[in-house]
Order: sequence, then C-alpha cells, then structure tokens
Amino acid sequence: MGSSALLKSSLAKKYWMALTGLFLCLFLVGHLAGNLQLFITGEEGQLQFNAYAKFMTTNPVVMVLSYVTYISILFHAIDGIVLTVANRKARRVKYQYSKPSANSPWTSRNMGILGTIILAFIVVHMSNFWYVMHFGDIPMDAAGNKDLHTVVVAAFTDSSIGLIFVAGYVLAMAAVSFHLVHGFQSAFQSLGLRSSNLVQPVKVAGYLFAIIIPLLFASIPVFIHLTY
Repeated sequence: MGSSALLKSSLAKKYWMALTGLFLCLFLVGHLAGNLQLFITGEEGQLQFNAYAKFMTTNPVVMVLSYVTYISILFHAIDGIVLTVANRKARRVKYQYSKPSANSPWTSRNMGILGTIILAFIVVHMSNFWYVMHFGDIPMDAAGNKDLHTVVVAAFTDSSIGLIFVAGYVLAMAAVSFHLVHGFQSAFQSLGLRSSNLVQPVKVAGYLFAIIIPLLFASIPVFIHLTY
C-alpha cells in the first residue's frame, strides 16, 4: 500500500491509498444498505428497491460520490496491477528454500489475484445492472420508476445462466472478503491509526467487516435464486 506506482511522493501515495480504501469500505456499507431491500418480496419490495435505484441515479450528491467511487476503484485497480508487475520484476531471483507463507499472510501475497477477480466482477456487474439502469430500455413499475428490480431478479433466476451468475457473485464476494482482511488493517496502519492500544481492536474490526459485509452481499443472489 505504501509503494504506489501512480504517485511520486511516498507520503502522498501512502495516505491516498489508505483514504481511498476506507472510502470504498464506506461505499460497500452504503451499497449494501440499499441492496438489502431485495430481501423484501412482492410488489412492496419491487417498488421500494426501484425507488432506491432512482434516488441513487438522480440525486446530485449521490452522483458526485458515485464518480468519486469510480475514480477510487480505477486508481486501486491500475495501481495494484502496476505494483504486482513491479514486484514480480524485482524478484528475478527466487530462493530455493524461501517460505513466503512464514513471512506474510496469504491475502497480502495474493492481492493482485484477488483484485483481478474483483475488477472482473465489477465490469460484469456494471454492464448487467448499472448500464441497463442508465441506458437500457427497461419497463416502468407501478410508480413510474425504471423496474431494475425485475432486471436483477431475472439475472439471478434465468434458467440457463442464473445459477452461474449466483456462483460468480458468491465467488467475487469471497475475493472481496480476503481482499478486505488485508486492506482494512493496512489502511489504518498507513494512516498511523494503529497504535499499540488499537492493534487488537482494529484487527477484530477488520475481520468482522471482511466477513459480515461480503457475506450479506453474497446472500442476496442466493436468496433471490431460491425464492423467485
């Protein structure tokens, strides 16, 4: 995290990566809060989710935050790819008896792989839902809002690819979970907020966040597939 390839100042890159990482954590919480409405079945759930989707795509403040989120995601993705390539080039000589598992956790050694899975998921997710909501020709619900609820349900219940979509979503959330295990704690460390008194609380909070948030996200497509 402290070796960003896109910023020249080591101090700037250290704090920028930490702040954007924590911002994306906040985004996950906000996004999850809205998506949990998909657990509401029937017309009530349909109208409520569609009203939420309209608010998220038309409110000026939310739109600004959305673009900040897109920039943060792109920064993390590009910087992560560059760093992974740079680190591999730096390790041209591999020691025969090296044991990386004894020196660093699995998550920190595979952040590049986890990030690639997450990036692929974001591309598919946005093309199937974000793009359709903004530019797709979808029907309106009884309240006159775009019926994104029906689009979401159809994606996860389709007879041919619905189960694949669900499995892919769950896999992506597993990658997000492992990514957060390392990233959450590293962000606090980079910002100097992980003093000796806070090491254990930050560690516990990081693990709880990395488990609960992705698990709730993953439960949504499973619920839809089994319910509708």
